[in-house]
Amino acid sequence: MLACVLLFCYEIDIVSEAAQPAATSTPGNSFSLSFDLLEQLKAQLPESLFTTVSGTFATYEKQLDTKSNELQYARLKIQLLEEKLRLQRIVKYGPGSEKLSNLQLELLELEPGVSNTEVTAESERDALPPTAEKKKRRKHPGRQTLPADLPRVERVIACTPEQCICGNCGMETKVIGYEVSEVLEVKPAEYFVEVTKREKRACKKCEEQGVAMAPLPVRIIDKSLVSDRIIIDTIVGKYADHNPLYRQSVILLRDAGIDISRATMCGWVMTVGEMLAPVVGAMRRELLAGSYIQADETTVDVQMHDRRGKPGSPATGLRRWGGKNHQGYLWQYGTPGGSTIFDFQMGRGREGPASILDKFEGILQTDGYVSYVRGVGGPKMVHAACWSHSRRKFVDAIKLNKLDAASISIVELMDKLFAIDARARDEKMDHAARHALRQQEAPLLLDKIYAQILALSKNVLPKSAAGEACTYTVNLWKKLNHFLEYPELELSNNLAENSMRGVALGRNYVHYQIMCSWPASVSMPSDHGPRFSGPMRCLGKLPRLANCA
Repeated sequence: MLACVLLFCYEIDIVSEAAQPAATSTPGNSFSLSFDLLEQLKAQLPESLFTTVSGTFATYEKQLDTKSNELQYARLKIQLLEEKLRLQRIVKYGPGSEKLSNLQLELLELEPGVSNTEVTAESERDALPPTAEKKKRRKHPGRQTLPADLPRVERVIACTPEQCICGNCGMETKVIGYEVSEVLEVKPAEYFVEVTKREKRACKKCEEQGVAMAPLPVRIIDKSLVSDRIIIDTIVGKYADHNPLYRQSVILLRDAGIDISRATMCGWVMTVGEMLAPVVGAMRRELLAGSYIQADETTVDVQMHDRRGKPGSPATGLRRWGGKNHQGYLWQYGTPGGSTIFDFQMGRGREGPASILDKFEGILQTDGYVSYVRGVGGPKMVHAACWSHSRRKFVDAIKLNKLDAASISIVELMDKLFAIDARARDEKMDHAARHALRQQEAPLLLDKIYAQILALSKNVLPKSAAGEACTYTVNLWKKLNHFLEYPELELSNNLAENSMRGVALGRNYVHYQIMCSWPASVSMPSDHGPRFSGPMRCLGKLPRLANCA
């Protein structure tokens, strides 16, 4: 009976569709068709049979709605995953110039899920965003001159015998001058053994006075097989030239014929780090006494000796890599144009910045990482955010969708905000003059940026790249606007990120004992902000110490 009813329903449905023109299927239309069908069945079926059919029909309709919702959720999830996958491929294969080389285009074409249209769009996309004004091209300074303080070694090249005889009269020619040119030359490293002889003196008449011997000069490591200069060169090579210890050990064996193990070199680094600990402490006190600090962190892979970090071992809950390598973090704290200190931590929790910043009550500028939010600094500390991080998220959204006009407009407005500070730098304004310029031009830009972000957030998925960019910026909006209140505050903490370049260039496995043998490591201040980073980055200035040694 039920089968007959369903067949009857099917026939009625066909008749209904034939009687009405085709229309686009929508939830409203589906509800209307279901209602009409039930009305027809009610009019033609007995009441008991209609009750059974309508119940079965309602069950099928609920199941259909459930499957429809699941399908819609699956489609949205696939869309987000494909978006993230495309962004990762663009980050992996796309250089900073926003252009793709032919080889990278071929790689993208071979990647599943990336269409030729996307590849072509990425290769033809202009730089994002266009700069407000192109800087004037400076004139070429001409041929570079060599430093005047370098010693000069002259080499005179004589003319050939034929050139010494006049081709006309046959008389000997005279030297009337020289054509001088300079090239930079180098002497290969020359290893030698320095033999130190200390005088021993004694009085032949007064033997009871004993023997007096000349004192040894102070050394970095007493009774070491190498001189202080070798130790300093090793540390400079590791942290300034990014030459790991195992390579330096091989170089010594190749050039000097002496086999010094990496463990011995690690001991040198630890000793020098302990000697510099008071310098680090003084720089930390000076930094905390100021009113403005920028902070950032980066990963450092650490080689463990106690088998911590091995998969399956009971550890502290920190993220672990395969084997005996552990992912630690190097935290940077510095002031633009001033000194910078670095602190190593085994994890990325707030314990690191909380221990360094302690009771700091000035301005702390960071990205949106949660470890900086609570439990860090004193009660009067002002936490400022970074505009570059916010802008970067919208640029990522544009990379995924070249036609995202809303994100492009937001990035252009942010660039105008940065152009205000660029103008202040070009005109060499002090903080007070720059603050006045900001107060005059920035508020209108900020209102436009905020309004466009709110409008965009209503039209995109929350988990999409554009949606996450909107959420990130809105949540940090108050912290992003602190630059209107504090003249010394920069728009971004790019200087802190730049100080991490040395770590990225020379990122190698580091022994845990070395990393933790002193409280922090530093980089010497410079006129252009932090220059070195990572453990012992202050030793980038050690050639001066070598001369003193």
